[in-house]
Amino acid sequence: MPTKISIPDLMPSAFRELVESKGAHFVRQVGEDTVRKVVVDILCGVNLRASTESLTRQRIGKVNAATLLIYLRGLQVASDFSRQIPQLAADGLSQRAPKHEKWFYQWMLGLTDKGFQNVLRDDSSAIGQYAKLFAGSLEALAKQTRQDYGDLGCRIKLGREQEVTFDWYDILSLFCTIGSQTLAVRGSEKSTYGKLFERLVLGSVLTVLDFEHTALPPSKLSGVFWLSSRIGEREADATLLIKPGQAIRFDLGFIGRGNPEITKDKVSRFERDLEVNQKRYHSATIIIVDRVGPSSGLEEQARRVGAHVIQMSMSHWPKQLAQLLNEKFGYRHELTGVAPQKAAGYFQKKLERTQFEDFVRGLRAEAEEE
Repeated sequence: MPTKISIPDLMPSAFRELVESKGAHFVRQVGEDTVRKVVVDILCGVNLRASTESLTRQRIGKVNAATLLIYLRGLQVASDFSRQIPQLAADGLSQRAPKHEKWFYQWMLGLTDKGFQNVLRDDSSAIGQYAKLFAGSLEALAKQTRQDYGDLGCRIKLGREQEVTFDWYDILSLFCTIGSQTLAVRGSEKSTYGKLFERLVLGSVLTVLDFEHTALPPSKLSGVFWLSSRIGEREADATLLIKPGQAIRFDLGFIGRGNPEITKDKVSRFERDLEVNQKRYHSATIIIVDRVGPSSGLEEQARRVGAHVIQMSMSHWPKQLAQLLNEKFGYRHELTGVAPQKAAGYFQKKLERTQFEDFVRGLRAEAEEE
């Protein structure tokens, strides 16, 4: 009789946190210094994807390592652990389970969330038959690989734990799981990092400009900002009170020139007036995007409705924001006089005491595939 195995019992304690990203925990996990470096890069015009690629690789590596540990522990419990996986995964997907467990069951069957939707049409009753076909296919692949390359006896020992041996079936099962989870993690990064860094970048650039981050409702009515709030019909990524009666609502998106229709929707997003603490403010709109195509007409459309567009692909875009605040709202700041070659060092110093957790606390960025 096969040894009864529980996949959740094999998971490292940190596995859930590795898979499910949360705002404040993300900052603690990668470290304030790492977040600061990425934010400074973005303030200097570096593309978000380029800036966060090292974080993506780090997260994938940690999840892959945790998966190897699950296999090692499983093979210590039962030598046929890998051959039990299809049925264990099918059983897990047929029952109620936390999201991170559901995802892992899918990965062990070579699926991602998107694959589960497309291949099985979200039909849990079809998972049993799929698992049987998957197991048969993997067994045939292992047999063919053994004929092509010879027998495999890969022995692995972790620390003082029991040594285990991987045959071709074991290793191909592990590769399949790791391949699927790598696709899933990469697929989740747009959602995960997009929401996180919208707040991190907006909070940071307004901090650099010497505005104070506050909660809503604010205790002060000038020189303060808050992140992600709904006042009126639309939610703003940030709201800045420059001085009594004058406010700016920000909408930031890491949107490239390939998505002009999404960007154009932003130019008419907010009302011209808002009320804070029973006081009326005339509200301007600033839209910050990655880049705008030369023939998009977005900037002209923005001017017609009194909005302003700033492109993060411009290496000095925070300086451009400071100049805009000076020209349109009479707010003077020393950033307008900082030389381009000194910008990175200037941002680093201005943000050296910033607690980035404050910008993302309470934000939950689910690892969902696009």
